[in-house]
Amino acid sequence: MNLALALRLGRISNLPTVWTNVLVGALLAGGHLADPRLPLLMVALSLFYVGGMFLNDAYDADFDARHRPERPIPSGQVSAQQVFAFGFGLLVAGLALVALASRGGGGLPAWPALASGAALAASIVYYNAHHKGNPLSPLVMGLCRVFVVLTAAFSVAPVLPLPVVLAALALLCHLIGLTYIAKQEHLDRIGALWPLGFLALPGVYGYSLALQTQAVWLWLLLYETVLGYAMNRLRRRARGDVPAAVVTLIAGMSVLDGMVLAGAGQLLAGLLALAAFALTLALQRWVAGT
Repeated sequence: MNLALALRLGRISNLPTVWTNVLVGALLAGGHLADPRLPLLMVALSLFYVGGMFLNDAYDADFDARHRPERPIPSGQVSAQQVFAFGFGLLVAGLALVALASRGGGGLPAWPALASGAALAASIVYYNAHHKGNPLSPLVMGLCRVFVVLTAAFSVAPVLPLPVVLAALALLCHLIGLTYIAKQEHLDRIGALWPLGFLALPGVYGYSLALQTQAVWLWLLLYETVLGYAMNRLRRRARGDVPAAVVTLIAGMSVLDGMVLAGAGQLLAGLLALAAFALTLALQRWVAGT
């Protein structure tokens, strides 16, 4: 295992989308950008993400041997056992950092944050172990991102404010549509189109936010542009269009996060989310996002 291989296994190009998920959870729960817990939470939940990506390759080794032989395990660059060990180790390290970041005045971790982190780890493992042929796998993948938001929120507040819940539901809908597309990526085509309807729901929520806060229109327009670009690639169905749609929608999570943050009056954080969107697209040119 070397650094270049670890970066590829961990799909680190997508990490900025995890950071904006953390911003949504923490800031909408009452935190602020200068909160010293924010960087620690970003590192902790990045470890969950990278660990999950490691486990994805480890569990999919046989599938990749048939359909993606260039991946690190089937190409012989690393063993599945090593990747399993690193993946589970990163989940444990992530949970330990959540415990550290969520400590209250008494020095004890917030149990809701630990419970949410444990649920995140369980969802990651379950998804990776059972996502092939599982019609509910898009929902499970969506729940993984929901638990990222909830873990960040519970690390700064004992209860979830309604904006956090609504933001998590919008993210869940985006992930269901995105994961359905990603499941077809190796076929380079899309079957039934109805699951893509989930992608329309965050835009509806964004529209309701824009009616209350005029600045949200900027983020809503960009989010709809991202969706339109991805849907156009899927409509063409030329070779390479499905993977291009997938990585664009992955990056688009940060635009959705920015829209929600702007709707809560967190305009600076919303702009940072747009920067995260651009960074994700740039990094995907260096390390494949899928």
